[in-house]
Amino acid sequence: MPEAFIYDAIRTPRGRGRKDGALHEVTALRLSTMVLDHLKARSGLEGHAVEDVIWGNVTQVGEQGGCLARSAVLASELDQRVPGLSVNRFCASGLEAVNLAANQIRAGAGAAYIAGGVEMMSRVPMGSDGAAIAVDPSLAMETCFVPQGISADLIATEYGFTRDQADALAVTSQARAKRAWDEGRFARSIVPVTDRNGLTILERDEHMRPDTSLQALGALEPAFRAMGEVMPGFDKVALMRYPHLERIEHIHHAGNSSGIVDGAAGVLLGSRAWGKARGLRPRARIRATARIGTDPTMMLTGPVPVTERILKAAKLKIRDIDLFEVNEAFASVVLRFLQAFDADPDRVNVNGGSIAMGHPLGATGAILLGTLLDEMERQDAELGLVTLCIASGMGVATVIERV
Repeated sequence: MPEAFIYDAIRTPRGRGRKDGALHEVTALRLSTMVLDHLKARSGLEGHAVEDVIWGNVTQVGEQGGCLARSAVLASELDQRVPGLSVNRFCASGLEAVNLAANQIRAGAGAAYIAGGVEMMSRVPMGSDGAAIAVDPSLAMETCFVPQGISADLIATEYGFTRDQADALAVTSQARAKRAWDEGRFARSIVPVTDRNGLTILERDEHMRPDTSLQALGALEPAFRAMGEVMPGFDKVALMRYPHLERIEHIHHAGNSSGIVDGAAGVLLGSRAWGKARGLRPRARIRATARIGTDPTMMLTGPVPVTERILKAAKLKIRDIDLFEVNEAFASVVLRFLQAFDADPDRVNVNGGSIAMGHPLGATGAILLGTLLDEMERQDAELGLVTLCIASGMGVATVIERV
C-alpha cells in the first residue's frame, strides 16, 4: 500500500470576519485560487500533476456554493483536467479534506492531491445555509439541539471548568500567538494576500489582541447566558439530556471563544514515488486518520474519543505524541482535552490557536496541520496530532510523522 506524504502546506493570514476586515473585498473563490496557484508555483507542478483538489468549506451557499473546489481549479493556473470536490464536515472540513486525500493515495486512487479549505465569514455569514438539526423540529427536539455556545458552557459545567481557567487559557493563546509571529514561526507557511494590482492587503493575522489580560476578560459578560436562561431558554433543553446538573454555568464570551475570521489554507500530498519523480522532498507522512460521532447536545467533546480511536489505530500512547493542535473553538474544548489525557499544556497549541487568531471554519483544519508541521520541524519533533471538535457532535483527528 502506498503511503501519503505531505510535501507542502501554506495558509493565508486570517482577516477579521467583518465588513471592515482586511479581506472582506476578497471572495472565497479568489482566496482559494491564490492558495492553489502558490502551491503550484512553489512545487513546480506542471500539467495534470494532481489527481484532484479536495476543498473544505462549511457555508456552501451563494459565492461559496456550487462546488467551489471545481470553480477554484478553473480560476487557477492548474490544468483544467484536475477536477474538484467540495466537502463539509463543519469545523473539521479542512482537515477532513486532507484525510480524504491521504486515504485516496494510500488506496492507490491517484498519486497526488491538493487538499485544504476556505471560509469567508465576512461575506458569507455562518449559518446562512441553514441546518436541518437546527430548523427541523422533528430532529432538533429528538437530539436536544442547542447552539454551540451552550454546548461549550455545558462542557464547562459537566467537567468543572471555571471562568478563570477559561480566561487564563485565552490569555495564554494570545501571548503564544504574539510570540510565534514575533519569532517568525509562521514565515514558511504564510502567503500574503494581495489585490489584483499586486499590492498587499494582509500579511499578518488580523484578529489577534496581544494586550489581552485577565482583568480585561473578566469585565466581559457571558455571551450565551441570555439565550440559555431567558429566550429561547436553551439551558432547559440541555438539562433534559443532562438532568443530573442543576444548572448551566455560563463562562464563555468573545474573549475565550474562537474569533470569526476569513482565511484559506492548502496542503500538497503525494506518494513517495510521485515526489521523487518531481524532485520533491516529503516533510511528513500521514500516520493515521480518524473520525467519530458524539452526543449532539454536548456536541464539542469529539477531540477526546477521536484521539483515543486514532491512537489505538496507530498503536500509540498519548505520551508518544510530541506536539498537539487542538482547535480552540471554545476554551472548554481544550480544557477538556487537557483534563482527559492529563496532557502537558506546554505541548498543546504552543503557537496559540483560534481564540487568538480566529477560526475560518472550512480552512481551520488545514491551517492547524500546517502549523503543527512547522513547529515539529522547529523543535525536531517526530510525532504530532491535530484534532477538532465539530458541530452536531463529531470529532476528526490526524497523526503525522516527520520523515
